[in-house]
Amino acid sequence: MTRPDKPLLRRIGSLPPRGLLARTLLIMLLPLVVVQGVALQLFYGGHLDVISRRLSAGLAGDVAFVAHLLDAAPESFRVQILREANWRLGVSLGFEPGESMGTPPQRAAWMRFLPLEEDLDHALRERMNFTFDADWQSDPQSIVIRVQTAAGVLSVEAPRKRLFSTTLYVFVLWLVGSALLLATIAVLFMKNQVRAIHRLAEASESFGLGRDTPPIKPEGAREVRQASLAFNAMRERILRFVNQRTEMLSGISHDLRTPLTRMRLALVMLPRTAETEEDLAALNQDLDEMERMVESYLTFARGEGTEAARPADLVGLVEEMAAKARRSGAAVDVALPESLVLPLRPDSLKRALGNLLDNARRHAKRIAIGVRPMQDSGRNWAELTVDDDGPGIPAAERSEAFRPFTSGSATGTGLGLAIARDIVRAHGGDILLEESPMGGLRARLRLPV
Repeated sequence: MTRPDKPLLRRIGSLPPRGLLARTLLIMLLPLVVVQGVALQLFYGGHLDVISRRLSAGLAGDVAFVAHLLDAAPESFRVQILREANWRLGVSLGFEPGESMGTPPQRAAWMRFLPLEEDLDHALRERMNFTFDADWQSDPQSIVIRVQTAAGVLSVEAPRKRLFSTTLYVFVLWLVGSALLLATIAVLFMKNQVRAIHRLAEASESFGLGRDTPPIKPEGAREVRQASLAFNAMRERILRFVNQRTEMLSGISHDLRTPLTRMRLALVMLPRTAETEEDLAALNQDLDEMERMVESYLTFARGEGTEAARPADLVGLVEEMAAKARRSGAAVDVALPESLVLPLRPDSLKRALGNLLDNARRHAKRIAIGVRPMQDSGRNWAELTVDDDGPGIPAAERSEAFRPFTSGSATGTGLGLAIARDIVRAHGGDILLEESPMGGLRARLRLPV
């Protein structure tokens, strides 16, 4: 036995709607529509067919009786026969002696979905052997039946209600009305359930982007409420952990800086001579480097988690950092839009961009910064690129450059790129290293708008 084609299975699997609301409504309403369709088919195949045949047989019997009676009766009795039949049968009769029928009228297109015309035609053929036709179009309230007898043409104008049962309207109204009522209730109920899931998803995404997200109100079904309560508990645990870590690192920062300060004071107190001046200067440089390493390590460990996100202009922030880099002696070109406001932690992002600019300034002569809005995967992003004309980083080593204290890193302490990526990811974005059009290294940052 051959297996189904996988692309075909994938196409079939992609047919159902992707949204939870649409899928749930499909699961609820599709069986309802099928059941209603089966019920309607059973009605047409059973009840309506039986009723139509019986009503058609009754009208055909009356028409056949009058036609045979007029055909056999003397001419002097025909007027009395028509008068009695009009009163007793509830139809309008006319007789044209010696006349013949013309071209029969066309079949009514709007009645073709009902079995009335076929049933009436069949019943008339069973009950009489005269030529006849039925006009369904001339009068919307009546059916005109003409019968060609040997004596002339009998015209019978019968109300349509004799062939048509009002139960059809009631049944169809019940089917459509109940389906619409159930569909409306299902849509309103499911929209309320899905709204709670949407709020939970939005809160989770916002919290994952490092934004100040308040606890969400549990609502909806029991499982959705449990998920909301679990999210609130997780949020509290994470915030408590971050606060405890920040307080602990603040104490570590003080403990690490204290011995460095004592060492610096000791160096200041040492007597300086021509022979020791060079050694003391080297020791001071070592202390400066140690302080920078300690500060970089603490910044990386803290993850800049204490700053809250707020709407800020990325263009203004980039211009500020570019001006600072120029004051440090770097040649920086910028290509920026007028403004681009998005949720940012400005101080943290300045530190990330400052690390990238310091790395580029240390290894290159020219730096170019670009900012542009873009769309990807249905979301809006702000893309920031930092290019330089330095030696760059080989493609095989670029992923390793983000690891803390990696040998051969482009940063002085091995933490600059790690801190930058940590900050950008805390914003909900990411940073990639690529080959620059200027010949050196390109750092590409993406931040959600």
